[in-house]
Order: sequence, then structure tokens, then C-alpha cells
Amino acid sequence: MKSIVKIFKFVFLVNFVLAMLTACASHSNDPFIAFKGQTVNQIYQNAKESLVDRNFSQAIKAYEALDVLYPFNRYAEKAQLELIYAYYKDGDSPSAKSAAERFIHLYPNSEHIDYAYYMQAMADMDQDRGWYLRYVPIDLSLRDPGTMQLGYQEFAELIRRYPDSRYVSDARQRMIYLRNLFASYELHIADYYFHKKAYVAAANRANEIIQRYQGAPEVQKALIIMIKSYRILGLEELASQSLAVFRLNYPDADYINI
Repeated sequence: MKSIVKIFKFVFLVNFVLAMLTACASHSNDPFIAFKGQTVNQIYQNAKESLVDRNFSQAIKAYEALDVLYPFNRYAEKAQLELIYAYYKDGDSPSAKSAAERFIHLYPNSEHIDYAYYMQAMADMDQDRGWYLRYVPIDLSLRDPGTMQLGYQEFAELIRRYPDSRYVSDARQRMIYLRNLFASYELHIADYYFHKKAYVAAANRANEIIQRYQGAPEVQKALIIMIKSYRILGLEELASQSLAVFRLNYPDADYINI
């Protein structure tokens, strides 16, 4: 008799666990179930409060629920802008960019359209950094620029379209930062070629840096690589011309040992 009772209890426990798992599964299949029955105002306030509290994942859930449950709500434009920000601050740059692109498509005449263009560029600037770079210090100039180049172009597009935007000043600073980063990346490649004794490739890469990134700090080092490469190749005239450019642009630098 006792064995039957034990079996019964075991079967009951198994059925109970299965029922709970089924309930959890059905709940997870509907990500917006927590918001069903709530009004537009309630969901939006939930999203806004979560955003203010920096609970970005919760804010995203609420904004997405608002968009799905009430697609034509009166907060739609504002909520879409705030969703871009929430995605970005939550570290989801691809979703931030998609949301920015969607806003640009849906509200091309919005008074906040410049913010969408700005955040689109910000998202592309940050996509290649990766979440791990928040915790591991890595020299970004050692990594392929990837979507950061697209971000640079998008900052330029923002400045072209909306020269009076409040985001222009910051966009210009970020473009300078990115340009110097690109120059550093190219310099690493030129230096690699030089140390591998691929002097033609080193000189060509260095020359590309000088032509494309005038004003960047890396131009000085690029000139040195170019001068040394030309000398090793026996191209004395080109080496002398490059040295003259170096002396003209960096009169206080030590060029005797180049």
C-alpha cells in the first residue's frame, strides 16, 4: 500500500512539474502578455519610468508592446525615438540602427529627424566595438574599422542635411576621432609591411595615409615610413622629396636620424 502511495505522489509531482513547465512555456510564447489589458497611457508610462530608472531592457519590452498592441497610439513618434535610445543604451546597436532607420522612414518631416540620423551614426560607430570592449581594454586602431566607416559617412550626412542641428558639433568631433582611428589602423598596416621588408607596399600604404588623412597625428609617422622605404629601395629622389615635406610640416621634429 505504501508503495502505491509513493508511486501516486511521484506521478502527481511529475504532472505538477510538467504543468508548470507548460505554463511557463505558454507564457514565454507571448512576450507582451504582461501588458495586455493595460491602456496606452499605462504602457507608455511603464516604458518611460523604466527608461528614467535606466532599466533599459524593461523599457524596450514596454515600448515594443506599445508598438504591437497599439500601433497607431498618440505616443507613437515619441515612443519610437525613446526606443532608439533604449536599444542603444542597452548595448544593442543593430536594433538601435534599425529603429533609427524605421523612424526616418516613418517620420521624414519630424522636428526630431536629426536625432534619428545622429543615433543611426552612433549605432554604426559602436557596432564594431563589441560588448567585451566595455570590460577589456583593446586598442581600437588594431581592429578593422568595419561599420565605423559607415558611421563616419552618416555623421557627414547629418551635417550636410541639418547644418543647424544641435548634434552637429558632437558629430564633427566624432568624425575627427574616427578619422584619426582610421589613420592609426592604416599606419599599423604600413608599419607591418615595413617590418616584413615589403617596402613598396609600406611606402604605398604610408602615402595613402598622407593623402587621405591630412592633419591626423599619424601622418608624421607615415612620412617617416615612406622616407625610409624609398631609401631602402634606392629611390633617393622620392626619399628627398618626402623628407622636404616632412621638414616643412614638422620643423621642430628630429629628422636627422630618419
